[in-house]
Amino acid sequence: MKRFALVVICCALATSAIAAPKPCEELKAEIEAKIQASGVTSYTLEIVTNDEVHDKNMVVGSCENGTKKIIYQKNDR
Repeated sequence: MKRFALVVICCALATSAIAAPKPCEELKAEIEAKIQASGVTSYTLEIVTNDEVHDKNMVVGSCENGTKKIIYQKNDR
């Protein structure tokens, strides 16, 4: 019974660690790497508060417990 309780506690701790919110700069760097890997060269990624989001289609990430968003804009040449 003690082993079962230990397994349950370990699973609960592992789940909370996986669901931990990412810092905005770390998430932005991950998104930037994916964009560059797909060959896009002229773009802008910006971290903004939820109030500053005007077009939800531009949102590519959410960070800091959902209080901020990362928006993407492709720059035309």
